[in-house]
Amino acid sequence: MLSLEDQRWSELRHAYGTAGDVPALLRQLESMPSSGGNAEPWFTLWSSLAHQDDVYPASFAAVPHIIRVLASAPTRADHSYFQFPAWVEICRVRNNVDIPEELRSSYFESLAQLPSLVAEASTRPWDSGFLRCALAALAAAKGHPLIAKAALELTPEVSEEFLDWLYEQ
Repeated sequence: MLSLEDQRWSELRHAYGTAGDVPALLRQLESMPSSGGNAEPWFTLWSSLAHQDDVYPASFAAVPHIIRVLASAPTRADHSYFQFPAWVEICRVRNNVDIPEELRSSYFESLAQLPSLVAEASTRPWDSGFLRCALAALAAAKGHPLIAKAALELTPEVSEEFLDWLYEQ
C-alpha cells in the first residue's frame, strides 16, 4: 500500500490533476465520518477519484486505505466505506482502466478483504441503502462488477419492478 507520506501521491492523477491532496483526505477517514449529503472528506474523495464514472491511478492507491480504515471498525463504518471500493472496481472494469503495476497488488489484496468485512458488519442493523452497498462490495470483490452495479440500483421500488418483470417472463 502506498504510504500516505509517500511523495508519489503528487505524481498520481485524479479528476482534477495531481493527487497530492488525497492523503490528507484519507487521513480524515480515520475518525469514521459520515458520508451523508456533501459531507467531507467523502464529497471530495468521490468527486476526485470516481468522477462521472471515471477512475484514476489515485483511485487505486486510495482504495486500500479506505478498506484499511473500514477494517478497523466495520460495525461503525457507513455505507460509503463499502460502496466506494465497489464503485471504483465497477468503473475500472466497465471502462477497461489499467491499474499501475506498483498499485495492483495492494488494490486487489484490499478488495479481497471486503467479504469478511461485510460479514463483520452484519452484526449491525442495515437499511436498504447499506444492504445495497454491502452486496455491491461482495460482488465486486468476487469479480462480478455487473452484479455489483445492479445491486447498487436495487432500491425496494426497483426490486419490486424487477420481480414483476421477472415473473412475467
